[in-house]
Amino acid sequence: MAELRWNPMIKDWVMVASNRQNRPNMPKDWCPFCPGSGKVPDSYEVYKYDNDFPALSQNPPPMDDVATELYKTRPSYGKCEVILFSPDHHGALSQLSDDHAMKLVELWTERFNAMASDKNIKYVFIFENRGEMVGVSMPHPHGQMYGYSVIPQKIELELNAAKEHYDEKGECLFCRINKEEVACGKRIVCENEDFIAYIPFFADYAYGVYIAAKSHKNNIAQFNEREKRNLGIILKEVTGAYDCLFDFRFPYMMCMHNGPVNMEETEHAGHDAYFHFHIELYPPMRSADKQQFMASSETGVWAHCNPTAPEEKAVELRAAVEKYRAQQNK
Repeated sequence: MAELRWNPMIKDWVMVASNRQNRPNMPKDWCPFCPGSGKVPDSYEVYKYDNDFPALSQNPPPMDDVATELYKTRPSYGKCEVILFSPDHHGALSQLSDDHAMKLVELWTERFNAMASDKNIKYVFIFENRGEMVGVSMPHPHGQMYGYSVIPQKIELELNAAKEHYDEKGECLFCRINKEEVACGKRIVCENEDFIAYIPFFADYAYGVYIAAKSHKNNIAQFNEREKRNLGIILKEVTGAYDCLFDFRFPYMMCMHNGPVNMEETEHAGHDAYFHFHIELYPPMRSADKQQFMASSETGVWAHCNPTAPEEKAVELRAAVEKYRAQQNK
C-alpha cells in the first residue's frame, strides 16, 4: 500500500508507503551500486538508478478505502531516483575531482528537467543522506531525487515568506539574506565566483551551512557551465570541511531547494522572480563526540534551539575549509 494522507491539523500530506517495509537487508560483502553487481553498468562516473522500493510512482497503486470527509487521500504519484556519485564504494562527494563533481551537477540538472517535464509533478527535491546517524544503510556515495505531486510544506513556507517579502520590499528575500551575511562577514564559511556558503544568522543546527547562488537563479537548470562547475566545487569544499572538522566521516543531510515546477494557474506562478536556489545542510553533530538531537521542542512544536553560536562555529568551519584545501593540493 502506498498513498498520500492529509493531516488536517497542519495542512500537509504524509507519504504512507508500507511497501518500503519489505526492503531486504543487503549482504555485507555485496553492493548493488558497485560495478560488477549486475545492477549498474560495469563502468560509470555518475549514474541515475530508479529506486527499487519507491515511496512515489508514476503508476501508483490503488488507494486503500479509508478516506472520509476529514481524512483525505490521494495517489502516491511521483518519481524516486537514486543518483550515484561515483563507482568507488568508499568514496565521497568531497573526494571527486572538479570535473567529476561537475558531471554530477549536470546529471542532477538533466534529471531535474526530466522530472519537471511531467506536468503532474510540482516539486523536484535533490538530496543526500550521509552516515548511519541519519539512517543510511548503503554507504556507497549516492543521493536521491524525489518528484512530488504536491509542494512540501517547508517549501510552501519559504515560497510564502519570499513572496510576501518581494511584494512588500520589491526584492528577493534570499538575495537580501546573502547581503546581510556578506555585510556581517562573521558567519561566512567559504565562497567562489558564483556561490557563497555561510552558517545563517538563524541556524538551528550547530554546523548547519547554507549554500546560495550569488546571482538570482530559481533552479539548477538555470545555471551556466561556470556556475555548474562552481556549484560542484563549493559542495566539495563544505562537505570536505565537515570531514576535516574532527577527522572522521561527518554525517549530514544535504537538501537542495529549487523553485517548484509546473506552477501555472497557481498563486506562485511568478515564483521565478522571488524564489532563489539554495542548499541547506543539516549535520547532526554539535561537537566531536556529541550529537544534536531533534527532541520534543524541535519535533513536537518546531521550536528549535541551537546550543551554539553560528559566528563561533563558522570560525571552526573556515579553518576546516583551509585544511581541506591543503589536503587537496598535496
